[in-house]
Amino acid sequence: MVMMARFALLSLVALLAACSSRAPAPAPVVKPQTTFNQHVSASPVAEDVLFRAIGLVGTPYRWGGNTPDSGFDCSGLIGYVYRDAAGISLPRSTREMIVMRAPTVEQRALQSGDLVFFATNGGSQVSHAGIYVGEGRFVHAPSTGGTVRLDYLSNSYWAKAYLQAKRIIPPGHLAHNP
Repeated sequence: MVMMARFALLSLVALLAACSSRAPAPAPVVKPQTTFNQHVSASPVAEDVLFRAIGLVGTPYRWGGNTPDSGFDCSGLIGYVYRDAAGISLPRSTREMIVMRAPTVEQRALQSGDLVFFATNGGSQVSHAGIYVGEGRFVHAPSTGGTVRLDYLSNSYWAKAYLQAKRIIPPGHLAHNP
């Protein structure tokens, strides 16, 4: 029941995010197959991170921003969500986040709450990050003039720019995606 409610909320937020976003519509997506245990209940910590991140969809982008009132850049969004929802303090920049001591996660093993990192300027230098929410989607604050929104990792732009993921929420506190 919790997973059904979460899916319904994600669908609603995705619809609303699409309406408020200035980015082009994502390409059709092939939903990735997952092999996770569907009978494991989600943890309160991961669920709090998930719902807090999704609740900020539509907040304006602002370079250097790190609160809902001022707006967010990508690392400001991540830092705010983890501090507010999980009591976890993270480094301020994506460059500091990608090198922090946290387990690296394969893309096929992503769980809600994992951080995903991208090289949007070409090459292999991290320049953007978001919070994985499940169903192949992540929440992020992408660009000036835009808003916090949901996107698919499988979108060709994000798939080409994808670098790696880190697991911030300790094992045993993860939300397992069906």
